[in-house]
Amino acid sequence: MKIFKQIFNFYINSSIHVALSCYSLVKMTQHMFNISLDQSIANFVFFGTIVGYNFVKYDALARAKKLLMRTELKIIALFSFFALILVGFYFFQLQRITQIVAVAFLSITLLYTLPFFPNRRNARNWAGVKIYIVALCWVGVTLGLPVLNAAISITSDFYLKCIQRFILIFVLVLIFEIIDLANDDPHLKTVPQQIGVKRTKILGILLLIPFYFLEFLKSNFDEKQLIVNLILVALISLFLLFANEKRSKYYTSFWVESVPIIWWLLLVSL
Repeated sequence: MKIFKQIFNFYINSSIHVALSCYSLVKMTQHMFNISLDQSIANFVFFGTIVGYNFVKYDALARAKKLLMRTELKIIALFSFFALILVGFYFFQLQRITQIVAVAFLSITLLYTLPFFPNRRNARNWAGVKIYIVALCWVGVTLGLPVLNAAISITSDFYLKCIQRFILIFVLVLIFEIIDLANDDPHLKTVPQQIGVKRTKILGILLLIPFYFLEFLKSNFDEKQLIVNLILVALISLFLLFANEKRSKYYTSFWVESVPIIWWLLLVSL
């Protein structure tokens, strides 16, 4: 049982689970836009998420020498190094425009993590900005990059999906902010800090309404997608309603981050 827990914790702490979430959203994008199987961009996003998230999570603590290199962290560091090699391998299989945009999102990740300006905090600690940066990056990486790499025409459906995907990530991050309310710096001005937990939950549920009904505006109406999205809205609403500061870390780091994976699996199974 102890070994299983250690393996599960490594799966979460090494960002494999969140990388699967990003991977699932890329596959959703490919399905939505009828993109022929392009495994290179999906793999690039998967391994890139592992490297990016591990860098964001552990870099600041390592530089401040507040993070002891336990055995697990040494394995995560080695794992991230091999993931970085694979990121480079798949990067050179992408279209040139995709590579340029991917570098742009890498720059945003660095800005999010590293304090580039003297006596200034990194973007992660800018008041009220974190949730928008996270949502923007997820939309760009899981929706923008696959569409660019496939060189398909940008239509109104693309912009609708961008708004829909942004709302989805925004609402999911709201759940994280509710759970982390007790530990977050008050100066971060997260949504729950500014409007309270109850209003944050109401805001999240209200945002799920346009998320669902945007599907009706698509040029190619997909009834199966409507059913899947309705299930997704119900699931996220439940996660929102039952979110509180006393929930374990697995509530968000496993269950909430499983939402994109469940979304994709529902679509391919129905």
